[in-house]
Amino acid sequence: MTESPLSNPSPLANTHRIVWTALMAALIAAGAYIQIPLGPVPISMQTYFVLLTGFLLGSIYGSLAVALYLTAGLIGLPVYAGGTSGVAKLFGPTGGFLFGFLLVAAVAGIATRDHESKLGWGSGALWGGLALATTYTLGVPWLKYVLDLGWQEAFYAGMLPFLPGAVLKLLLAIGTCRFLADRRLLPP
Repeated sequence: MTESPLSNPSPLANTHRIVWTALMAALIAAGAYIQIPLGPVPISMQTYFVLLTGFLLGSIYGSLAVALYLTAGLIGLPVYAGGTSGVAKLFGPTGGFLFGFLLVAAVAGIATRDHESKLGWGSGALWGGLALATTYTLGVPWLKYVLDLGWQEAFYAGMLPFLPGAVLKLLLAIGTCRFLADRRLLPP
């Protein structure tokens, strides 16, 4: 069991949280470049980094990191999948998934809300699974609406091909968080 950084805050704790928030936003952006094009929604490593962001930073700072990432793309930095950016991309076919990332980080962050112990596999899987469900709950209907698809087509284009990879990314995010906890490298 690791000591909670919140139980003995250092004078630099706020600075560390800001740095970690910016770092995780940058990693989410980097994850957008690691992709496999697959129809209107590419497979990328963003989901892994968004889950990891929630697990490491908690709900509030995790969501702030995602908001920072979304804002960077909105103002024109090439941080969305395929090095794209802008309002059209944010409100295009993948927009529901991008906005869903805010909830993914918030829900995944619930798993580590106490910061008193290392993230457990069960807790990580439960909250991470619920977090992934939120992105599909927003992303699939958005995709259906924007591309004028039927429900079945939207599920096939925006969810079913991604489920096995999403489970692997979730397990990888839990494992990474546990690895960092073992080495006492968690953010404050």
